[in-house]
Amino acid sequence: MPVYEYRALNKKGKNLKGIVDAESESQARSKLRSSGKYPVSIQMSRSRFALAGKKSGTIGLFEHVRSEEINVMTRQLATLLGAGIPLIQSLTSLVDQTGNSSLKRGIAQIKESVNEGNTLTQALAEHPKLFSSIYVNMVRAGEASGSLDVVLEKLADFGEKQEALRGRLRAALIYPVFMGFIGTAILFILITYIVPNITQVFNEMDKVLPLPTLFLISLSDFLKGYWWSLIVAGCLIVFGARLFVQKSYGRHFWDLAKLKSPVIGNVIQKVILARFASTLGSLLGSGVGLITAMRIVRTLVNNVHVSEVIDEAMVQIQKGKNMADSLSSSVWFPPMFVQMIAVGEQSGSLEGMLKKVAQAYEREVETSIAGMTSLIEPIMIVAMGAAVGFVVLSILLPIFEMNQMIG
Repeated sequence: MPVYEYRALNKKGKNLKGIVDAESESQARSKLRSSGKYPVSIQMSRSRFALAGKKSGTIGLFEHVRSEEINVMTRQLATLLGAGIPLIQSLTSLVDQTGNSSLKRGIAQIKESVNEGNTLTQALAEHPKLFSSIYVNMVRAGEASGSLDVVLEKLADFGEKQEALRGRLRAALIYPVFMGFIGTAILFILITYIVPNITQVFNEMDKVLPLPTLFLISLSDFLKGYWWSLIVAGCLIVFGARLFVQKSYGRHFWDLAKLKSPVIGNVIQKVILARFASTLGSLLGSGVGLITAMRIVRTLVNNVHVSEVIDEAMVQIQKGKNMADSLSSSVWFPPMFVQMIAVGEQSGSLEGMLKKVAQAYEREVETSIAGMTSLIEPIMIVAMGAAVGFVVLSILLPIFEMNQMIG
């Protein structure tokens, strides 16, 4: 059913904006008037125009729904269902109180789909840009087990935990990235605009200049005349790298390089393990089968080599082996990780053990990021000091030679 955006006035003359689902514009106007709203303008939702001939879950190019908004919506729906409010009425309440227009339209379409007889899982699956495969599968498990509110609560907890981890990663990298950008800009201005004024006197001298000074002058001339070529080269490198990574062999090389890189590789591996354990534990706790859960987790690890290990583990599990033995032969799953899973399988508490593993690796990720950040700062300071020192030395060397000649 189409969704219409409207602007209307209430009985007191107050301006109102919102959306309403109806078969036609005239029916939408009738709905608004019956609810005490007098439409000023009404038009079909932009997402519906964009969806013509496309999958209904598509979001427009300039429309965006943040993961935090999905988490809030999920927790609100869990609270409403837990209080005994029917699903349709709960979705109606969410439509009324959701501020993001794209998400509001999505919820309205989900409500209408459920109202037409589809399950919530089917309605959510029509919006893949809003709701991931793990979200849809956990809701499916909740509907099958009759504990949808509990599953939605777990989904909200899981989403908030993942968002908090991403937030800590971003926060840890903001300062080094900012300092790197400022330092590079200062060096560029120094070499491009300040150095030429200082070294101009050296060019007028009929003397052989030291190699560092010649290099600095050449670098300054190049940056001043061809700085745009560096931007073009950088864009070409990024474009070429993206094309390379899109190829199968390129993706294998890039994912292996990330895991084996000296400093950040250990952090990336721990992030993957924490995501694997946390997601798998949440899925198993929601009633999803082990093979189905591992198939979902495989799409979330975002690394070809780890995904291949999970594929092989699923084959071994289907042959009758336990998960710990299936993962033990891989170098990407450390012995401690495998041992804790083995203990969870033997004790019948695999879900709880996976959550403990996830918490342990999340703490290690935080510690590793803090250590990496503390290592980046002195490296950047030394690099900046070396660059500035080279510039100063290149300028002073000719001056020292002139003093020696005068003396």
